[in-house]
Amino acid sequence: MEIDPLDEVTYRLKLAEEHLQAASKRLKSRDWAGAVEASQLTAENAAKAVIAHSMMPSWSHDPSDELLEAAESLPRSLKRAVKALAAITRRLAPEHGRTSYGLPEERLTPSALYNPEKARRAVKSAKGALNLAKRILAELGYPT
Repeated sequence: MEIDPLDEVTYRLKLAEEHLQAASKRLKSRDWAGAVEASQLTAENAAKAVIAHSMMPSWSHDPSDELLEAAESLPRSLKRAVKALAAITRRLAPEHGRTSYGLPEERLTPSALYNPEKARRAVKSAKGALNLAKRILAELGYPT
């Protein structure tokens, strides 16, 4: 499948923005696991928006290595921002499974794993990820 980078970048940014809105709403409604889940999806799609500049993003919930690979073709001035985005994405990636299943081997459900502080940190990280992606993409000439 051939992709139009602008179309894929725009789509991924919209997804990230929608997930960030959901994370904020869930935080306000005290759905801690839901806020973390939406935060992880925000970071994942923010990273995939940047990846889409160079290649079609994979289905991975942790595209941090893919992002670093794609960054090799980006201007040197963007390397620090890409590394920061990759770090956030990598840190939040394990939450995808935890927010769905908890820790089955320990018999902990998602609601047992999260509290207001963890949820707030995840939402803050998600905002940072989206801001980094927008900054990177703006420097590459994409409308954000």
